[in-house]
Amino acid sequence: MYPWAETAPVSNEVAPVTGLLGDAPGEQSFPCAHKSSALLADGREIIYFDDTEPYLSGAVARHVRDTRELPPAEGGSSLRWDVLTGEWVAIASHRNERTLFPPRDQCPLCPTGRGTVPSEIPASDYDVVVFENRFPSFTSRFEGEPRLIDGEPLWPERPGIGRCEVVCFTSDHSASFSSLTPRRVRTVIEAWADRTAELSELDGVEQVFCFENRGEEIGVTLHHPHGQIYAYPFVTPRTERLLAQAAAHRAATGGNLLTDVLAAERRAGTRVVLSGEHWTAYVPAAARWPVEVHLAPHRDVPDLTALDDAERAELADVYLELLRRFDRYFDGVTALPYIAGWHQAPVRDRRELGRLHLQLFSVLRAPGKLKYLAGSETGMGAWINDADPEQIAERLREVSS
Repeated sequence: MYPWAETAPVSNEVAPVTGLLGDAPGEQSFPCAHKSSALLADGREIIYFDDTEPYLSGAVARHVRDTRELPPAEGGSSLRWDVLTGEWVAIASHRNERTLFPPRDQCPLCPTGRGTVPSEIPASDYDVVVFENRFPSFTSRFEGEPRLIDGEPLWPERPGIGRCEVVCFTSDHSASFSSLTPRRVRTVIEAWADRTAELSELDGVEQVFCFENRGEEIGVTLHHPHGQIYAYPFVTPRTERLLAQAAAHRAATGGNLLTDVLAAERRAGTRVVLSGEHWTAYVPAAARWPVEVHLAPHRDVPDLTALDDAERAELADVYLELLRRFDRYFDGVTALPYIAGWHQAPVRDRRELGRLHLQLFSVLRAPGKLKYLAGSETGMGAWINDADPEQIAERLREVSS
């Protein structure tokens, strides 16, 4: 029994699967799910992670046929160098046409057959599914050569080579991640790990980011519960800053910055929200958001792929508990909109400086009141938090299961 679930323990049972590989090409079995892949009508890849029968055991193969008439997938972006910040900016004007709040019977993430039009998922039902985004910020399908904008060496430009994927957590349009079972969350974790491993092998990919946005306040344009995975062709600015800090910390102390932060938070205990055998969640001492919590494994691992079976099993319970506390944070008056993002070590260089951790935060400072990034934060990058980190942690402990 977990210490944060003494009054409401949850089951973590998963159905076993024997064998490492399925019988058909593109199929693979995990401890709790069966993976199979196919192509959509425009050539994009779709991948099913089944944790229920008849597909879980691999005895029945999925037969996927997308009947839509779609032009071949394209959607290319370019990267332009911002010489003032030393950062790449993606220019992806085709995304301006992406789907925005469709009627429920035209949801592109529901199984085909439940609505009035064929969806992105040509199946009558599914457990967890991943597919290439139809409106990607980065894609390997776009060809182009590096160049100088207006011939000026100050402004290099190159193709936005990478990949963007959508992850649907459930076929239930009305569900949320926090309403899933631990078994289903474990399937999502397996999907995240699998995609991290495969995307990390793509040419030009430097970082893989698995994340979920929930709530219109965050910018969600589809209400069906889903997340995304970005395979970036560069190391993101947030990670670059973290790696610089980690390098300076190692030079000064010989230690890993993120490991030492976790150890310090556990010693202090004042901001620890929950702790298990393999994971600890805490509000960072310099939290920037009205509600923010970090979740980190006790063992040093670079990414989701490196988690062992016991760590993945406990993560399914810990993560659910955190999300449900977000739902209760304001006494159930409103569920917190949030961004949940997995920070992983870069794919190639400086992996030893990175360490897996989740950042979960909300922009809601009170029911009906958003924290707007105004002049100081947006204009100058100088953060001002309206909430006390210790009080955030205390509240997240109060609303435990």
